[in-house]
Amino acid sequence: MDDAAGRKPWEAFRPDGVIIFSDILTPLPAFGVPFDIEEVRGPVIQSPIRSEDDLKALHPIDLEKLHFVGESLKILRQEVGGHAAVLGFVGAPWTIATYIVEGGTTRTYTTIKSMCHTAPNLLRTLLSHLTKAISEYIIYQVESGAHCIQIFDSWGGQLPPDMWEQWSKPYITEIVSVVRNKCPKTPLVLYINGNGGLLERMKGTGVDVIGLDWTVDMADARKRLGSDISVQGNVDPAYLFSPLSAVTKEIQRVVKCAGPRGHILNLGHGVLVGTPEEAVAHFFDVSKSLNYDGSSQNHSMEESKLLV
Repeated sequence: MDDAAGRKPWEAFRPDGVIIFSDILTPLPAFGVPFDIEEVRGPVIQSPIRSEDDLKALHPIDLEKLHFVGESLKILRQEVGGHAAVLGFVGAPWTIATYIVEGGTTRTYTTIKSMCHTAPNLLRTLLSHLTKAISEYIIYQVESGAHCIQIFDSWGGQLPPDMWEQWSKPYITEIVSVVRNKCPKTPLVLYINGNGGLLERMKGTGVDVIGLDWTVDMADARKRLGSDISVQGNVDPAYLFSPLSAVTKEIQRVVKCAGPRGHILNLGHGVLVGTPEEAVAHFFDVSKSLNYDGSSQNHSMEESKLLV
């Protein structure tokens, strides 16, 4: 997204962190799952995986087919220099599996949820394959210049908590373990849409930061998660359509509720289409003008990041 003057977001707003928007389905063709993007339907997978035979299409991830992601990260790292953190972007196994099994976007998740009971071994094989591929993809992004990786289990919140514990958490935990072993200094962020019922379980994956959507009260999340893990978020993106004075108050409220340390100020999800650019600029201006009390003067780089 460029602003009215044609500048990139980094040039226009100078955030503390930048992320290359790469759809979570980007790596699919690199391990055997081609897809198309249709204007109305969104992503469409012509050959969904629903049987043991369908699994034969899968192969180890071919990172050569994703060279453009690595090149983009290298260029961005060079462009921002030491002035901002560069973030990588991946989908979690369960969320990616919903597209592969359902054949695209769904509102009900009935096919994959049924598979948990009718073909559990098939689903476990698919999720294990995705776990290995995503782990390698994360390491590739780090080696290409990403300082930090955000893992999006966007549709994990569509599972009941006990089901998420069984069908999503173990695979995210495995990814965290593999990446920790290879890239021990790389912070990992986990975000789930509708994660209010999963916060404690998310913490158990071993990630460094829990991303909060705007339906979770920041003070409540802090109380439940404790002070030994960082949080990210969580201003409602719709606030940016409100008077600027309301945006200011909400930023101040969220920051106060998050406490003096370990908070990455951000929206509770992405910038909505049609958001006024002056509101985005105001978000950054207010954020950069905030004063922290004496106990928070020694924020580490990761703890004080402001992301776009």
